[in-house]
Amino acid sequence: MRNSSPVLRTGLTVAAAALPLALAAVPAAAGPGISVSTTGSTVSVTTSACTQISGSWGTASLLTSSQGSFAQGRQVTLSGTSTSQSAAWSSVSAGTYTVIVICSDGTTAGTQSVVVSPTPSPTRSPSPSASPSRGVMGGTGGSATDYGTVTLVAGGTLVGAGLLGTAWYLRRRNKPYRF
Repeated sequence: MRNSSPVLRTGLTVAAAALPLALAAVPAAAGPGISVSTTGSTVSVTTSACTQISGSWGTASLLTSSQGSFAQGRQVTLSGTSTSQSAAWSSVSAGTYTVIVICSDGTTAGTQSVVVSPTPSPTRSPSPSASPSRGVMGGTGGSATDYGTVTLVAGGTLVGAGLLGTAWYLRRRNKPYRF
């Protein structure tokens, strides 16, 4: 009979060691009332957690992965009303950023990570070619060239000569006694 308790203890030990690592890998959750979004190269944040003090709602900061404090990021003053305050950063290059909002009373409204995707480069599509000015010209053999009178008369003469030659040959063929 096998004893499975050493395997169970080893599994629990591995799970207990992996739990702190898994919890550390979870991205920072948004604080109360903070919402971060991206549109192209613009990052915007909206919150309802700040109150206005001396005409200021607070400040929001956009930090790159190499920046560690609020003061190092790109700071924007919050604007809005008593129900909603917002800030935005434009021309943000692709990458992972952290948005921190600090209200005018010094409290942190929230922190949230955001990923800015690279802007897709415009693809070149073939430009449409100009259509013929006189349409397809159906019935003329697909020709788009306007031939002169001399060319048409010469062509008609060749067609007529071909018809006469064919008739003469067939007529001669019907009468075998003639050479």
